Amino acid sequence: LPLSLEPVYLPYYLLRTTLRMFIALGASMLFSCVFAALTTKYRPAEKVLVPLLDILQSIPILGFLSITVSAFITLFPGNLLGVECAAIFAIFTSQAWNMAFSAYQGFRTVPAELTEAANVFQLSGWQRFWRLELPFAMPGLSWNMMMSMSGGWFFVVAAEAISVANQNIKLPGIGSYIALAIEHRDLHAIGWAIGAMLIGVILYDQLFFRPLLAWADKFRFEESGSETAQDSWLLTWLRRTERMQGLAKMFVHAMERSLTLFRRQYDGTSIRARIDKQSSTLERIWDAVIAAAVFYACWALFNFIHTEVGWAEAARVTVLGFYTLARVLILLVLAALFWVPIGVWIGLNPRYASKVQGIAQFLAAFPANLMFPVAVLGIVHFNLNPSIWLSPLMILGTQWYLLFNVIAGASTIPTELRYAAQNLGLSGWIKWRRYLLPAIFPSFVTGAITATGGSWNASIVAEYVTWGDTTLKAQGIGSYIAEMTAIGDFPRIALGIGIMCVFVMGFNHFVWRRLYEMAENRLHF
Repeated sequence: LPLSLEPVYLPYYLLRTTLRMFIALGASMLFSCVFAALTTKYRPAEKVLVPLLDILQSIPILGFLSITVSAFITLFPGNLLGVECAAIFAIFTSQAWNMAFSAYQGFRTVPAELTEAANVFQLSGWQRFWRLELPFAMPGLSWNMMMSMSGGWFFVVAAEAISVANQNIKLPGIGSYIALAIEHRDLHAIGWAIGAMLIGVILYDQLFFRPLLAWADKFRFEESGSETAQDSWLLTWLRRTERMQGLAKMFVHAMERSLTLFRRQYDGTSIRARIDKQSSTLERIWDAVIAAAVFYACWALFNFIHTEVGWAEAARVTVLGFYTLARVLILLVLAALFWVPIGVWIGLNPRYASKVQGIAQFLAAFPANLMFPVAVLGIVHFNLNPSIWLSPLMILGTQWYLLFNVIAGASTIPTELRYAAQNLGLSGWIKWRRYLLPAIFPSFVTGAITATGGSWNASIVAEYVTWGDTTLKAQGIGSYIAEMTAIGDFPRIALGIGIMCVFVMGFNHFVWRRLYEMAENRLHF
């Protein structure tokens, strides 16, 4: 499609991009709710879906794009709707995993007393979802929706400027505008695009996310009224509008009817109210099927390595994976030391949160790849080691997952717990060890999982950076995948992505899952 770098077209491009991102956000919300409901209610589903999500978040977005573009174009031949669907799906893959982990964490950490109350009232699965699980997870999920929306801006360039079958398709949008500006090396156009992004972030913050956060604050789990609730001028105006109140009552009435339609037809005295014990035989059969699938995947991987690339190459890529793992862990620790105190302060002070919220969204939405040329010029000018100084580029776009999740965790701390900490005179390290860190721990684990997964993904573009005729490469699995992609060596591309998935799944299983269990059993309200 013909595109123009004239600034007069930017409002139209901004509208198209924002519409795609909100469609993807709605799909991500639906996916997150279904994922969380299945994994928390059905143990067999959890054994499959959680590792599958680990794999999906470690696959680069370009991998999804290369597969789905042709499929969507075939589904809608001779129509741009296929390309639009491919772009929306690519943005969806940049938003969904973070929200799914947040919903999963929220559903898993529902307080025991609320679960017991739901059992006493004999709530059905549908009623439990709408009355208990989703409302409890909503405050944290709202902050992660905001983060996912901002994080999607990082991928709009790849999503809207698509190459397929030796054809370059640029959909009208901010991403394709930036891609065209980079092709022409037009810094003024890039500046105009960043300004348009800033306006867009401010608009949807004021018109959508701030009302959403103010509305979701009523779902905070606490016995006393919240004295630190966020406010929204739009939500206040809508609540005072008679017609909007009428529409809201109609929606609430429809939801209440659905709750009565799907209620249980028996009370707690019925024999059907007894909890059915899961069959150990069926569970063992399911575990055997999973084990067989894992063994088959391992056999296929070993056979692929033996016949296509060789064991020496696999060993070299594994060593490169440990290099990238070391970078990810060091950067995560540094980001946590910097952002956790800031996130806790913002979450505990909603007055400042409303002011910082828009700034944080814009910084999270700022495409980190626009900083890559500056990094290349600085490293070349000062003759620095690329293996060290390219590393911070990996965390530029993913550190915000940590910040937004910590803010979400701190903002949901019950008011009575804050008063108790004040009355006990907690301060210094004791305050952090006994009060703040346990309170935000489940949200911190969710942010750390998504931040590490995003950092592994970002290593592909951060460890192998090109600007003009200058190319810098850091030793790591990300630069290996990028280099093999540049020369078109598909067996080695598959090897790199496969080993990266093994690293992500192994670390998530042996580290983050253990911390999730700790958060579920010990460190939550």
